[in-house]
Parts: sequence; C-alpha cells; structure tokens
Amino acid sequence: MTNEQLAARIIELLGGQENILTMENCMTRIRTNIQDPAKVDVAGLKATKGVLGVVNDEPTYIQVVLGPGRVREIMDICTQKMGIREQKPGQAQTSPQRIGDWEANKAAVKSRQKHTELIKQVRVLADIFTPMIPAFIASGICNGLGKLIKIMMDNGTLPDGVVMLVISNIIVLIGNAFLSYLAIFTGVRSAKQFGVNEMLGGMIGAASLNSVVNTIAQALGWYNADVVNNSILTTGAGGIIGVVVGVWILAKIEKWVHKWMPEVLDVSFTPVVAMLIAMPAFVLVVMPVTGFVSNGISAFLNLFVNSSNPIVSAITGYVLAATFLPLVLLGLHRGLIPFYTLQLESLGGITLFPAVAMAGAGQVGAAIGLYIKAKRVGNARLNQVIMGALPAGILGIGEPLIYGVTLPMMKPFITAGLGAGFGGAYVMVKGVMSTAFSPSGILAATHVMPEHVLDYVIGTLISYVAGALITYFAIPDEDVASV
Repeated sequence: MTNEQLAARIIELLGGQENILTMENCMTRIRTNIQDPAKVDVAGLKATKGVLGVVNDEPTYIQVVLGPGRVREIMDICTQKMGIREQKPGQAQTSPQRIGDWEANKAAVKSRQKHTELIKQVRVLADIFTPMIPAFIASGICNGLGKLIKIMMDNGTLPDGVVMLVISNIIVLIGNAFLSYLAIFTGVRSAKQFGVNEMLGGMIGAASLNSVVNTIAQALGWYNADVVNNSILTTGAGGIIGVVVGVWILAKIEKWVHKWMPEVLDVSFTPVVAMLIAMPAFVLVVMPVTGFVSNGISAFLNLFVNSSNPIVSAITGYVLAATFLPLVLLGLHRGLIPFYTLQLESLGGITLFPAVAMAGAGQVGAAIGLYIKAKRVGNARLNQVIMGALPAGILGIGEPLIYGVTLPMMKPFITAGLGAGFGGAYVMVKGVMSTAFSPSGILAATHVMPEHVLDYVIGTLISYVAGALITYFAIPDEDVASV
C-alpha cells in the first residue's frame, strides 16, 4: 500500500474528510479531532496494513500510530493534497496526547482525568520544543560523531590531514549550527505557540545572545567580570526558559497594542511599540529572574542526577526509569523536554535522558519474559504478537509492544517499569550522558557520548534481563494463557 493509498484509507475509516475537524502529527502518530465518532471504524483502522495502533480513549479524539518517518509523509498528503485542516499551534484540543490502549483500562482513564488541566499546561511548553526534536537528533548525533572522530584523530586511528580535518569540522558544524542558536529557534517556536509574529519571537531569542546585554549589565553594575556566572545579568542569562517567558510577555503586549493602534498604523507601528516595551522588560527583568531560577533548577537537578553519592544516583536513576512510562500515559513526559535542554545548555549533555530511555528497554525485557512463559503455556497467538512488536521495541519504537502486549495485560506494564529501574540506576551511577533526547532504544547509542556508549548498552541489557525475570516470575501462568 502506497502512502497515498494509506492516507486515503485512514481518512475513509475516520468517517471521511467532512468528519475530521483538525489533524496534527507528532513523531509517531497522527492525532485527529472527530465530529461524529459513530462514523469512525476503529476496528478497520487497527486492521489496516501500515497502522501500528489506534488510541481512542476519548471518542472525538482519535490517534493513529504510524511510526516515525512515515507519519510526516502521511500527514502532508492528508493536509496538502486532501484538504484536511491541520491543527494550529495554541488551538484547543479535545484531549492531550497519551500513549496506551485505554479501551483495555477505562477505569485508568477516569482516574487520570483530574490531571487534564496540568497536562494542558505541560503541553503548551512541550509543544514549543517537540517540532525541534529532529534538529536535536541531527545535532546530537553529529556532536557525538565529531567528538569520536577527534578522539580517533588524536590517537592516530584516523589521519589528521586536510581532508579529514574538513570532514570532521563539517560534522561539528552540523552539531553546532542548531545548539549555538537554540535561543533563536526557541523564540521562533514560542512566538508561533503564543500567537505573535515568529520573527519578533526570534528577535527576543537573538537579543539574549547579543553581547550588548553585557554592556547594559556593566552600565548597571550587574556584571561580574571575575566570575561571569555570578553576574545578575549577562549574555544568555535565563537561557531558553527566559526566552519562552520573554516571548509570552511580548505576545501579551503585542495583542494589547494591537487593540488601540489605529488600523492604518497597525502594520508598521504595532511591532515597533510592542518590542520597545517588551525588550526592556525582557532584558532588565526576565533575564535576571529566569537566570536565577534556571541556576536554581540546575543546582537542584545536580543534587540528584549528578550526585557524587552512588546511592543517591542509583535511586534517582531507578525512579526515573521506573516511572517514565506512567508519565507518558498521563501526557506529563513532555514536561521533561525543557529540563533536557536546560541540562544541554548548562552541562553540554543530558543525563536525564539515558536513564528514562531504559523504560523502553524494560518493556522489551517484559515482552521477552512473556514470550518465554507464553511458549511454555502454549499461547501461540501472544508469541506471534510479541515477535512482531519486539524488533521495533529494541529500536526504540515502543508503541507496538505497549499497545499489543504489556498495557492490555497491565501487570507486565508494571513489571517492565520495575525492571527498567535497574538499568536506569546503572546508567545514572555511571554518569552516562547523551547529546540529544531522541531516539531511544538501542538507536540512542548513536548520540550517547562515545566514552559512555558501552555503559549505555550494558544498562539496556540490564533492563532487558531485569524486566524479563521480574515479569516471568511475577505474572501468573493463567494470566498468560488466557490472553
């Protein structure tokens, strides 16, 4: 089935173009707002070749899982060629993103509904960064590869001639091109989310990187030349958190100015007046305050994720890995993205992500444990499902395992987390650091810092083994036989 045929089939099974109010995509799925749930053929969607799963915990909010790569192509066909309206940033949705087949656990859905407002608030912040994930991936992988090439050139494994020097620096350039100007990209994305001109948002981000900020700080006596990090105000203070807050303020001011500005002057003068008000507030208030907050958050995180006490590190890693997928089900995992970027800014790498990446490895381990037990009790259908989903799970695409295996049974979903915790504890104690926060699974080794790749692989294997053992011994035979 071609992508065009698959897109047409999905639209047909969703009740036709007129039944789809809006559509948007994330890394692995298309999310649709539906007008009449009775027109949706969920069973047909699930049976469609190319569809990895369907989430329809709320009747008017259907998520069709297609996997990374293909989802964007299908989305482009639906919106650009078939006329489906794409979800606009900041537009209200009927349901937050969740992962899991909640038809198998309706009681769990009801227990999570009280978190709806919290999920919406987390989503506003996370939606700023989610579209930047591909750039984080490309940048992170190239940074890791560039570092590996430099090590190999230094020890003589690779020649240090002109050709290799040019190649290595091009790779480093790819890695630096995004991260060096992350504040600008954040400003653009924040502006799109908050409904203000994207170039104005980019200006806020660019201003935070400009050396003129140091000149202003020196004039005010806020700059500490001896210990720059102790300055009240300095270039980059507040980082991306400051930029997000600054653009939010700009959006509020721009809308206020727009209300009273004469129409004939609106296009020319509203942006100027809004920036003249917002920029001083950003530089003189937002940057110093968010700089203080960011430093406090970094220091607090370092107490746990970079603790010199191995017991603290192990407990932290265990908790992060064991609880990550429940956070995913609640839609709260996206709230970790700002913390990833905060670590990337302050440390040059991320220690949170390698730990939470073990959650997927725990799911793989649980599936292996179930496979062994299902083979023993003679459940061939379950084994077939597991074997179909396992390769994707190893590569870091967890939806097939979650939808088809662990979550419908529920208990293996829990034992998977318990097993994942051991891998999380190991990588946290070892200080494993990555340069990006996607993809996960074994593919994450591509952006784990070279000196930490072996420990990441060992942590993954620990999660496999622990998840398999705990699942095998904790899940009764009758549960496996009756699925």
